Amino acid sequence: MAGLTSITIIGAGILGLSCGWEIARRGHHVRVFEAERIGAGASGGTVGALAPHAPENWNEKKAFQLDSLILAAPFWAGIETASGLSSGFGRTGRLQPVPDARMAALMEDRIAAAARQWPPTMPMRLTASPASPLVPDSPTGLWAQDLLSARIDPRAALSAAAAAIRAAGGEIVEGRRIEDWQRDGPVLWTTGAPGLAMLERDLGRPMGTGIKGQSALLRFAAPDAPQIFAQGLHIVPHANGTTAIGSTSENAFDHVDPDAMLDDLIAQARAVCPALADAPVIDRWAGLRPRARSRAPLLGAWPGRRGHFVANGGFKIGFGMAPKIAQVMADLILQDRDRIPQGFRLR
Repeated sequence: MAGLTSITIIGAGILGLSCGWEIARRGHHVRVFEAERIGAGASGGTVGALAPHAPENWNEKKAFQLDSLILAAPFWAGIETASGLSSGFGRTGRLQPVPDARMAALMEDRIAAAARQWPPTMPMRLTASPASPLVPDSPTGLWAQDLLSARIDPRAALSAAAAAIRAAGGEIVEGRRIEDWQRDGPVLWTTGAPGLAMLERDLGRPMGTGIKGQSALLRFAAPDAPQIFAQGLHIVPHANGTTAIGSTSENAFDHVDPDAMLDDLIAQARAVCPALADAPVIDRWAGLRPRARSRAPLLGAWPGRRGHFVANGGFKIGFGMAPKIAQVMADLILQDRDRIPQGFRLR
């Protein structure tokens, strides 16, 4: 499909804007239509943990995510150069407390697997003396530390990606219903949980659902500190003097607004990292994250709709997967080159 002049993208979340930037970067005109506002859905949260899957039991999903995490530094650097804005990206690593001897043995196996699969410059190791203003309690006195994990400021990253698309001559139109646009060329649907429902209606089979997530932002400055993963909780210091905590994962809910469950999450974070005890809460977020039935991103041509494509189902790892998803979707749409892993295919 070389020579296309315009590609329409529906949805201005992380997948839509990342794909839009990759396509614009390759010299094509991009129009992004967003029914509400940039980041109105799952991408508008606060956490931004770009953390790898466990390196043991290696599979294509983990390999794809690893490629994407390695691509993240040049990808976001390109966006920052084009936009003149910060994305908040930083490869600051991650700390995980080791709670008992069983987990310590597991970590030894995990460290060995990371040595086989991850770049040698981004290892995992055990440490008894982490240097950080945010250190969670560890009953064993040991912490697993990796240098592959990174962080992004979700809202800043979306703003930077949108500005980069505009700087490349693309358009972003907010507050427009899908029915209001007319396409000229291929269409890429990156519409999150509502898009999964639309696929389900169109294809007549279960495709996935929206899972409620909640997160909070605290005023606590530790811009160079590694993120924390402890007791299922992500604690992510950002470059702008804030620290994010999250997130819940709720299959049953009455409304998509922050509620008492977020209060429990904040209390848990303060218990895990006492340094956060007096940090004021400056933002509370809740939204629906799109979880595909396969638990992997859904990528590819929309069956039965010629010229329509889908990138959806980022769920908890959309920001981490975005650079690689942008590459493979741009290859598919622009060059008819299919590099989508088998487990990610929309069919």
